[in-house]
Amino acid sequence: MDRLRQDLPHSARMYDYYLGGNTNYAVDRDAAEQVILSFPAVRTAARVNRAFVHRSARLLARDHGIRQFLDIGTGIPTAPNLHEVVQREAPDARVTYVDNDPIVLVYADSLLRSSPEGATCYVEADATDPVHLLDVVRRDGCLDLTRPVGLSLNALLHFVPDDRDAYGVVKTLVGALASGSYLTISHCTPDFAPEEWAAIEDVYTKGGTPLQVRSRSEVTEFFTGLELLDPGVEVAHRWNPEPASGPSLITDADASLYAGVARKR
Repeated sequence: MDRLRQDLPHSARMYDYYLGGNTNYAVDRDAAEQVILSFPAVRTAARVNRAFVHRSARLLARDHGIRQFLDIGTGIPTAPNLHEVVQREAPDARVTYVDNDPIVLVYADSLLRSSPEGATCYVEADATDPVHLLDVVRRDGCLDLTRPVGLSLNALLHFVPDDRDAYGVVKTLVGALASGSYLTISHCTPDFAPEEWAAIEDVYTKGGTPLQVRSRSEVTEFFTGLELLDPGVEVAHRWNPEPASGPSLITDADASLYAGVARKR
């Protein structure tokens, strides 16, 4: 019971609620409704993020030949999951999911339903201890880190405040990857609605989950030393949009999310 934190709002379950899921409790719904009062577009932002995750993963599998994916901060499974998206493009793709949330482990069976040609696995580790996380991934053996990997840090880093060394976490993770690997990030921003996002930070922090949203320049800094794909760091719904991919007729403030993909030389 304590390990599942059913007495406190949880960011993964709140995100599930924003997406219309059922894997959440009254405490999560109450906190999520506080966020919605401050920022009614948060449900749209969650859908924008999800659409970006799918588009960027498809692009790496389809156009850049990536056959290994490391998804950190997986969250509660919601179909289609990352492996389903990439294995439609490349059935032999291999995906390792990583989270430190025991509730994700409860639902991890749906993350392990790989195509026959590929593979998926789930490991428990904390992104704020990247050295240990990488050791766990290596021991698991699903991925070969000596070959290119698509590293996904989507909707994760705003839960790693500066005092947990967010930039150092990314540097360590990317440093362990082979040349030709890719880093994908989506990150909430206060740039378009600063007062609303200050209130949201307060809701999450009071609920026990520190939240630090960042500006475009701060998000861009995560990609230091890497080659950004076009169009660079962009508001997520305008990052290589596709027809019927995510919500339409939305503003940058509705999305309040920056996204980017970059290649390691």
